[in-house]
Amino acid sequence: MDYKSAGVDIGAGEEFVKLIKPQVRQTFTSRVMTDIGAFGGFFRPDFGAYQDPVLVSSIDGVGTKLKVAAEVGRYDTIGSCLVNHCVNDILVCGARPMFFLDYYACGQLRPAMAADVVKGMVTACRENGCALIGGETAEMPGVYAKDDFDLAGTIVGMVDRPMIINGSRISDGDVLIGLPSTGLHTNGYSLARKVFEGRMGHTFEGMERSVGEELLQVHRSYLPVIEDILSSEDLHGMSHVTGGGLVGNTMRIVPSGLELDVDWNAWPEPVIFDVIRREGGVPEDDMKRTFNLGIGLVLIVAAASVDTMMADLKAKQENAYIIGSVKAG
Repeated sequence: MDYKSAGVDIGAGEEFVKLIKPQVRQTFTSRVMTDIGAFGGFFRPDFGAYQDPVLVSSIDGVGTKLKVAAEVGRYDTIGSCLVNHCVNDILVCGARPMFFLDYYACGQLRPAMAADVVKGMVTACRENGCALIGGETAEMPGVYAKDDFDLAGTIVGMVDRPMIINGSRISDGDVLIGLPSTGLHTNGYSLARKVFEGRMGHTFEGMERSVGEELLQVHRSYLPVIEDILSSEDLHGMSHVTGGGLVGNTMRIVPSGLELDVDWNAWPEPVIFDVIRREGGVPEDDMKRTFNLGIGLVLIVAAASVDTMMADLKAKQENAYIIGSVKAG
């Protein structure tokens, strides 16, 4: 018996690396010091523009959105979702991304399919100015079924300590500005898949694409939209709306004694959420705790600066909405 007959194909792994090397190199900046295949990824940061540089890191996956990709047979969006999700997580702390690493585990490695996943990561890394400096591919029969795979990633960014955004300046009267999502992003897929079981190819009334295509829409990055306002003293806090919904995530940064007053009718909800609500008979409380319902990022800003902030976002062709305020609890 050899390794291949035991379920691990080293040749497939080598083919996969050959497929992704040219793509991954496209994300390299002048700060990357190693090529793909080294035992570690070397990155030389530039601290020159920082008074007191702080590294900010995050790790995440895309959950059961992977199962939708497998059912539809399309794998080139989930890699972008992974990178953008991680970018947003450190962005709300005020950090800009520097580099990213991925972990791809499967029951049986299919080089072309795995390369499509990496293609999505490369696209998002380039869009966010982030280097994909390394990763791990693990073929593990017995742990994963033959057609199963999992995907996770780690991001590292940097912020100047005086520029850290942590919600400590949030106060009574601050205003919530919501930026639209591109659908479910990467949360609530276990519920959505259950609702649409066997109907991924169906297009419901009001939808422009099939359920499967809708559920695979890329989790957007908000970095290009808000990068130039990260240093604003009137930006008191931000939340990335993921599992737990708008209120659950935003309250993570709201100081004790304060609460949110959300106007749930202040923005147009994407059709997909109403279809889930209706087709699954999902209670409204569950909808609000499970999904972003059309708002993927929340800015908490001083009331006096709202008009200026909204004008800036409009100039970037961003459909921002005033969705509520902070009040004393």
